[in-house]
Formats: sequence, C-alpha cells, structure tokens
Amino acid sequence: MKSNKIDVVLGLQWGDEGKGKVVDVLTPDYKIIARFQGGPNAGHSLVFDGDGFVLHTVPSGIFREGTVNVIGNGVVIDPVILMDEIHAIEQKAGDITGKLVISKRAHLILPTHRMLDAASEAAKGKSKIGSTLKGIGPTYMDKTGRNGLRIGDILSADFINKYEALKQKHFGLLSQYDFQFDITDYEKQWMLAVEEMKRFEFIESEVYVNKALDEGTPILAEGAQGSLLDIDFGTYPFVTSSNTMSAGVCTGLGVAPTRVGKVYGIFKAYCTRVGSGPFPTELFDEDGEKLRRIGHEYGATTGRPRRCGWLDLVALKYAVMMSGVSDLIMMKSDVLDGFDTIKVAVAYKEGDKILDSFPYDGGVNIEPVYKEFPGWKAPLSGLRRFEDFPQAFKGYIAFIEAETGCRISIVSVGPDRNATVVR
Repeated sequence: MKSNKIDVVLGLQWGDEGKGKVVDVLTPDYKIIARFQGGPNAGHSLVFDGDGFVLHTVPSGIFREGTVNVIGNGVVIDPVILMDEIHAIEQKAGDITGKLVISKRAHLILPTHRMLDAASEAAKGKSKIGSTLKGIGPTYMDKTGRNGLRIGDILSADFINKYEALKQKHFGLLSQYDFQFDITDYEKQWMLAVEEMKRFEFIESEVYVNKALDEGTPILAEGAQGSLLDIDFGTYPFVTSSNTMSAGVCTGLGVAPTRVGKVYGIFKAYCTRVGSGPFPTELFDEDGEKLRRIGHEYGATTGRPRRCGWLDLVALKYAVMMSGVSDLIMMKSDVLDGFDTIKVAVAYKEGDKILDSFPYDGGVNIEPVYKEFPGWKAPLSGLRRFEDFPQAFKGYIAFIEAETGCRISIVSVGPDRNATVVR
C-alpha cells in the first residue's frame, strides 16, 4: 500500500537534543530526508565508524546510500557555509550532487545579514538573546518584510542588481549602529559559493515532496533547534526565528496538515540550553557541572558551554501537546549513570501558586517542584536490549511515559549510531 504521510523528527527542548543521530538511525526506512526550517545555526552531530560529523544545513540522511536530501523552502541558506559543509561531506562520502536538492523558495543569507545580526546583538548589551550571529534573524525579517532574495533568484538575469539593491538597504540600516564592519572578503567567497551551488538541482520542493508522497515514497522531515525555541510558542523573545514545532513542516515543505504521519519527539534525559532565556530547572551546583562534563555539553555550532539542569516535564508535556508527538525518543540516558539521585520537575511554584502548565513567559520567576528517583548506578552504554536495562532506569522511563501519555520507543545510550535501543 502506498504511504501518503510524511513523518517528522523534531526536538522537544531548547535544541541540542540529538536530532542528527536519530535521523541518521531512522533513515534506512526513508528515501527522502527533508529539512523544513532554520539555517546554519543548527548543529546536527553524527557519529559513525569512529568519526564525528556536524551538519548545519544539509539534512542528516546525506551519508546514507539511496537517499535524496531536500533543503526545504522554510530553510535559510548561507552559500559559503553550505558549500564548505558540502566539501567536507564529499571528502568522506564522495560526490553528493545527485543526493541533494534545494528549494527555489529557500531564502539566501547575505553577508550583510550577518553584519546586521552582529550589530543588533551588540547593541542589546546585557539584554542580548544569544544569537549565533549567522544572520538567521535578519534573513527571516527580510522574508516576512517581503524584501528577501531566494535560491530561485540565483538563476535570474538580474540577480546581481537584486543583490546590490538589498545590500544597499542593509547598509542604510547598519548606519544606525555604532558598528565597524567590512564584507569585502566574505562577499567574494559568497559570490563564488553561489556560482558553485548551481551544480545542484534547484526544485519546486512543494511539488517534489507532494508528488513523492503520492507515489508512496517514505519521507522524513527533519527539524532544527527545539520546540521551546519556536518563534510563536517558545520562551519569547529568547527564541529562534522560525516555527520549530510540527506545524512548521506544513509551511516549511508545503504539505497539508492531513499528510503529517508519525511525529518523533526527541528529548534528553535531562535539559540543556545555550544562550539567554528562562530555564526553570537550571543547576548552578556540582550536579550541573557534572552533567556538562559527562555529557560534553558544548554547542556543536558555537562551542559555547551549555546551561544544564534536570528534566522539565512541564515543558516536555507542553511540547508533546503542541506537536502531536506520537513517539518519544530519549537521548543521552547514559550521562545520568553515575548519579545517586535523579530529579524531574513535575510542576512549577510561583509564590503560593502551583502551576502545572507552561507559562506565557517561559517561567521567569518560578521554582520547579521536583520528584526524586533513585539512580541506577550502572553503565547503560553497552546495553542493546530494553530488557537488560536496570530496574531503576525502567522506572524512570515508565514515569515519563505515564506523565506524557507517549511511548518512549527509542533510547540512546551513547553517541555512536549503534548505541541505540529500539523497543
């Protein structure tokens, strides 16, 4: 029977949940892997054959034979970063020209977008949002302001004129800031990268994806960042510039809501966050430092140390609800191996009030209400069957399943592709 549903993988926390590894593990079941939002602020880490690899724009199925990888219309693309990434991939995987297609409707990040990002963030001082300074926000602003340049424009006879007009507009905006910049070198690289991108096929991705669904081709949509960074429903204004929940698949790839099938929601067995913004369960003690050290919690794209804390079930249930998650995938369970006691936030306390739902401001002035669990004090990394998990760890899983109403169908017990237990 032909399938006409597109399955989705997305992060349920503040990003860095391990989406790259999960997509890589799931891809044998899919022929098309499609990114639907975000830009090179994403860092999807893959580990296989003893090698590590971080993808920023290219979908995480690129190393699997027989897949086509689609960069969808909801993605914003920096040609320099994209081509650098492609060169690195091709050193390992050979020519990928036939394995990657790019939506004509995806927007271009200009060198001046990067300058606007840096100038805006510098001007915010202490209230900065923790941007990756890749030009993502200004590019989405031009998109919604109807000024943007798109991949399809590269093929236009007056592309350079369009580029110059937008660049001059940006120069006008930059003159409002006390910010020194020079785009000369980056602009040269950018133009060369734009030319080189032409070896890839630029497609009407919405037609391509829907035709593939009609033909029964299995498709997996890959999200970037995390649900709590969603522009509408995240911890605004400390969010990204796109819709990171499952609704973003519809606008970011051009598929109807009725065509969304399984939604795989990925979460860490604890919580992390990069940059500014509320984080109710953040730890400032030895436990937080231990999570960071054992979990190697440093940004895949920025290298910044991540803020670490206990699992927040209030936030997790909110993300599950918002995206209609059908299957939960728990990552980095093995990081908790050495803890005597593990805590989970089951509610928030605000003054005398107990809150059991995620607040409008993301929980700025609240305290978490914790439930404690005994640690399993045994290494999970060598285990490959659910039956072999320690009883205490099984209890932790059962509690999360009962609270979220969602089955944890995959448990990751280490960074490698093989350190994955599928129930």
